[in-house]
Amino acid sequence: MTGLVSVIDVLLVAYVNYRILKLVRGKRAWRIVVGIFVFVVALVASDYLQLHTLHWMLDKAALLAPVALVILFLPELRQAVEGFGRLGGWTERLISSQLPMESSTVQELCKAIEEMSEHRVGALIAIERSTSLQQIADTGIPVHARVTAPLIGAIFYHGNPLHDGAVVIRGDRVVSAACQLPMSDSDAIPGHYHMRHRAGIGMSENSDAIVLIVSEERGEISVAVEGELTVADSAFDLKELLERELAGQTREKKRRKKRRPKRRAEEVVKQ
Repeated sequence: MTGLVSVIDVLLVAYVNYRILKLVRGKRAWRIVVGIFVFVVALVASDYLQLHTLHWMLDKAALLAPVALVILFLPELRQAVEGFGRLGGWTERLISSQLPMESSTVQELCKAIEEMSEHRVGALIAIERSTSLQQIADTGIPVHARVTAPLIGAIFYHGNPLHDGAVVIRGDRVVSAACQLPMSDSDAIPGHYHMRHRAGIGMSENSDAIVLIVSEERGEISVAVEGELTVADSAFDLKELLERELAGQTREKKRRKKRRPKRRAEEVVKQ
């Protein structure tokens, strides 16, 4: 029993260290860590060299360290706490009203993304999972239409007033367009990524949504999940990534199809 407790203890410490390293991975956070290290060195050195006045000032300033650290690391702390909260994501999935996405919808999305990438049309699409995006959808214009490649292309067409913003997708339907997404303030984002990518990463940091991004300048296709940005080299790579991320929803959809084989067959005949 003691050995099992020791193993659990080591695993928990390793996970906490992993979260801390992930917390300070940005350039801004590293600068703060370096500043804290310099402050501690100055505090110890002033005491060792008997610089009484300087040591008194640094010692009094150290009393405010907990509050200062919370203020300085507020964005990173929020992200870390949300990361811990996602450990209970399975409970959210049990009680959430998330809708599954059909494979045909994934194909339509990939087709639309590929066409926009070829024509250098910028796009930003947030796919809802267990975390509700209704608050984000309310910032845009309601659409409530089935996802198709022509519809997605038309929304992000430069002449369309809805193109300036994000599309929110729930299940197989476009909920809203021209939505406003939260911007990420991470310093780890490369300089050649601008507002569209920052908004996509910010949305993935604040929810478990899958965010698809098409660069207007380069035609590059990117996918943001949990604050991480992945570049898809082709529509095939994008389809594989989406199917992997939506694997749970796909299995749920298949189970539903098995319950209604006759009805599905009739729909196919009618088509």
